Amino acid sequence: MYRVGKSVIAGLMAGGLFLAGSLAAAAAGSGNMVNGTAAGAADIVQETAVFMRDEAEDMAKAAAAEAEAKAAAEEEAAAAAAAAEAEPEEIRLDESWEFADFSKIHDGAAVLYKAPANRKNITIGVNAGHGTQGGNSVKTYCHPDQSAKTTGGSTSAGSIEATAVSSGMTMHDGTPEHAATLDVARALRDLLLENGYDVLMVRDGEDVQLDNIARTVICNNTADCHIAIHFDGDGLSYDKGAFYISVPDGIKNMYPVSDNWQACDELGENLTEGLASAGVDIYGNGSMQIDLTQTSYSTIPSVDIELGNAATNLTDERIEQYAEGLLKGIEEYPFEESLPQQGAEDMQQGSEQSSEQD
Repeated sequence: MYRVGKSVIAGLMAGGLFLAGSLAAAAAGSGNMVNGTAAGAADIVQETAVFMRDEAEDMAKAAAAEAEAKAAAEEEAAAAAAAAEAEPEEIRLDESWEFADFSKIHDGAAVLYKAPANRKNITIGVNAGHGTQGGNSVKTYCHPDQSAKTTGGSTSAGSIEATAVSSGMTMHDGTPEHAATLDVARALRDLLLENGYDVLMVRDGEDVQLDNIARTVICNNTADCHIAIHFDGDGLSYDKGAFYISVPDGIKNMYPVSDNWQACDELGENLTEGLASAGVDIYGNGSMQIDLTQTSYSTIPSVDIELGNAATNLTDERIEQYAEGLLKGIEEYPFEESLPQQGAEDMQQGSEQSSEQD
């Protein structure tokens, strides 16, 4: 608009000056024109030029003000859109999703957070273990084909059904495990968002009414991987270190495990390597084979990571150390090669003492 207004003013100035010049020339050329008349015509030319210049300046200022107001409005609209985009979104279990009908507790909702900047279009499912009131009293099938468990854990080998969500243990300092896992999950969420990852917080508060199957199915359909955070209920008096639950041989040929168990174990390896690089002690070779409900229903890379046990001293510094280590492992994972989907928009033998989160 500014360029058009400037062109119009330039044309008017040219026309005005031409007219005034013509009058002056005519007056000067007339035999009857006195010197005073010629001088008056020259004054007209000058006054016209000043008037046209002032008009051009006024129109330029108006155009600039209009452009500034438009830019401010566009910036405000963009900020509002970004705020709406960043607003956390509840994600509930969709009954049409594969394996959803195996869930017994699914009235709650996960919460999806989107990175505020430099988004990678990768959604990390962060599952703070436990924290479902009443979950201990409900049973769900260990496997989608209703076959028996192949290893021990909190549910013994040979069982067809397992606890929907166990209540977890109590740390030696009196902290319930479900509170400890939530502290780590929140620290990890914040780091992931800062680094451009979207985050699906499967449990975003003290309690969520989602059993292990519902949590897994929601991640299957709205996240690019599923990381469940736990502390091992091994009964030891010392902190033995972190490890991940690897996929046991007995279920590697069972669907859907058969389709992605390698991706699950690769994610677990990356996470333990990331933790080690952050200074976290790793237990043994970093893994333990246990037949989990989570893994048995997962169609995306899915891992239960045991960060320590009841003896772990969970200070603020330790929580940040866990979060930083897990972030490093996630950053090293080749999502573009291993994932069947891209986010919410466009997975040694186990023992009876291990805190399997079935």
